[in-house]
This record gives sequence, structure tokens and C-alpha cells, in this order.
Amino acid sequence: MKKEKLSDVVATQIKQDIREHKYKAGEKIPAEPELMKRYEVGRSSVREAIKSLAMAGVLQVRQGDGTYVNDLAELLPIEQRLKNASFEETNAVRRLLEEEIVKLAAELHTPADLIEIEKQLNARKQAILAEDRTACANADIAFHMAIANACGNSILAHLYQNFTQTIRTFFLQRELQGVSHFAMSHHLHNDLFKAIKAGRKKQAAAIITHILNNNY
Repeated sequence: MKKEKLSDVVATQIKQDIREHKYKAGEKIPAEPELMKRYEVGRSSVREAIKSLAMAGVLQVRQGDGTYVNDLAELLPIEQRLKNASFEETNAVRRLLEEEIVKLAAELHTPADLIEIEKQLNARKQAILAEDRTACANADIAFHMAIANACGNSILAHLYQNFTQTIRTFFLQRELQGVSHFAMSHHLHNDLFKAIKAGRKKQAAAIITHILNNNY
């Protein structure tokens, strides 16, 4: 996996400390020297971390006073909350969404929906054959998004769309695996398409559960 920047590591640790209430909403976090000592990093890493968290709305920098935990940190929009969440948290919610989405898609899909899903499935296969990891990630997400659009519920589809950037980032970090990660699971995606096309809700749900449990 791509080596994570020190500032990103610090930002993640600060967010974790906020979740554990070591830094409470409305309160000032320690000054830079204390943060440098606590997280064992240099001043620039601390400053970059604070800047990114301030831009995300988690922290508020008050010039001449200090940096505070934003009172609205728990009320951020879903898009921002996803950016701040761990992959494990994101994937757990994604699992709940996709299990419902595939069942609805199996029941409510239109002929046009099936054409789009199959189109993205074929694009996924071509990307694997071309050994293009980025194209694989994009096609995989487009395939699942096409299923979401076929579920007949625009809110569910919109919620799922918010997860796609996190999923794409996760896929692209798996550099050492090349396209093997996508190749190994392609038969499952093909089976999922067939189950949706045939209206087999239980089978579709079982397949997507298997895909997600194995982080495919």
C-alpha cells in the first residue's frame, strides 16, 4: 500500500482522540509543541494535520488563541463524515446499503438498467484483460453504481454514490495486487448480474455479502 503521509497519520490520530473524547467539543487542543511530542512528529506535520482538519470542519483555528474542537464536528454532512471515517466504518455501512440495493434492483430493474449494468460489467472485464488497475477500480465502482441506480430508490442511490470515492481510494491503494484483486472476483460480479437479471433477490443478497466480506 502507498505510504501514508505523516500529516495524514496525525490527522487520523487527532480524529480518533476526538472520538474517544480526549479532546472534547468546544475545548482547545494542546499547543503545537505538545502535539509534536504526543504524536512524535515534526512541526510541519502537525500544522498540515491541523490545516486539513480545519478545512474539514473538525477543528477551528482561532488566531492568537489556539485551536478548538468544532462544536459541529458531530453534525457534519454525510460526504464530510465519510472522508473522516475509517475504511472499516465506511465498509460496514456500505454493506448494509448494498444488501438492500441488490434486492431492490433484482425486483425493480428495467431493461435499460440491465443494459447499463452489463455494459459496466463488460468494461470491468476489459480493464482486467488490459491489466489497467485504475480502469478496473473505475469500472467496478460504475458497475455497483449502475446497480444502485436500478434499485428504484433515488435516496439509496445517492447515499451509495457518497461512498464511491472512499471505495475507489481503497482499491487504488492496493498497488501490490495489480489487477488480481479484480480478476479473482469477476465471476462473483458476473453471478450478481445474472441473479439481478433473473430477479433472484436472496441469491443476489448472498453474492453481494460474499463480495463485501472478502473486500472485493
